[in-house]
Amino acid sequence: MLLRTFGWSFAVTVLGLAFAAWQWGWEAFGIVLILSVLEISLSFDNAVVNAGVLKKMNAFWQRIFLTVGILIAVFGMRLVFPVVIVAISAKVGPIEAVQLALDDPDRYQDLVTDAHPAIAAFGGMFLLMIFLDFIMEDREIKWLAWLERPLAKLGKIDMLAVCLALIALLAAALTFAAHAHVSTGHADKTTTVLLAGVAGLITYLVVGGLSAHFENRLEEEEEHEHEEEEKARAEGRPVSAVALAGKAAFFMFLYLEVLDASFSFDGVIGAFAITNHIFWMALGLGIGAMYVRSLTVYLVRQGTLDDYVYLEHGAHYAIGALAAILLITIQHQISEIITGLIGVVLIAASFLASVRRNRALA
Repeated sequence: MLLRTFGWSFAVTVLGLAFAAWQWGWEAFGIVLILSVLEISLSFDNAVVNAGVLKKMNAFWQRIFLTVGILIAVFGMRLVFPVVIVAISAKVGPIEAVQLALDDPDRYQDLVTDAHPAIAAFGGMFLLMIFLDFIMEDREIKWLAWLERPLAKLGKIDMLAVCLALIALLAAALTFAAHAHVSTGHADKTTTVLLAGVAGLITYLVVGGLSAHFENRLEEEEEHEHEEEEKARAEGRPVSAVALAGKAAFFMFLYLEVLDASFSFDGVIGAFAITNHIFWMALGLGIGAMYVRSLTVYLVRQGTLDDYVYLEHGAHYAIGALAAILLITIQHQISEIITGLIGVVLIAASFLASVRRNRALA
């Protein structure tokens, strides 16, 4: 089970590290290894949240998540994304941006730093909405009941989560964005942060709304599944819900990819604190992304979220913390070690709480 789930991750690790050592030497080997560990530590909460969505998909879409999804994650977010944001910031073509990264890595890093306020606002708003929608939903199982119970009551107010997210964005724009951290020191990025934050909110509402719509339709269809099967047998014809399941799975898959992209922001930006070499960065973060993917599938197949019921709560609290951190980093620099530790501590606490709950029930 372990080898089948993590086999590709192990293979990519060996090949990636070997290629780095062969092509660039032992320095590259060490940096790629460090970046891999960084990505895994920063994205463990991503795997837990992904598992909560992926468990609703069948084996086919889980394989798509591990194949097509990993291509998007590695080449899209870990390689193309840094190039795109530099191309937009410097107003040059993608090829010129790659050339700039190779010939003038310091200038390349400066451009990424200048683009960080917009990236942080977009990712922060997307992740904040995920946290608010989770914490303000009335769930049967509550971890921190003293906090989750009153928030669940407030969640019954229509659009309250959106209003709170917009208030947070406005506060960040009027405070942090007014003295945003850029390569030359500080600059006023209020308009940039507002536009990027609204774009992140719209992205969440569109993708999340579509996935929820088709998921609800799929659940309604499943309620009548037995009746339809009986009618089909009586009429001598099979009943198939492939089209509906395909739409539902597709939009959930799309939601997962946008979610992964938002989680990747801190890893990509944090990687620049270690190296400016885009190919070392792509290798290291790509290896880490493989493990996040494999860990997601492992959690689903082992039923870990069903056995340790507070894990999903801990991951969403980590998402809320990461959203706040992204908004704060518009002006202030925060160590990636702190970012990673906050997520690890919250998930570890939720895991221990789940263990205590299971022992009490036993």
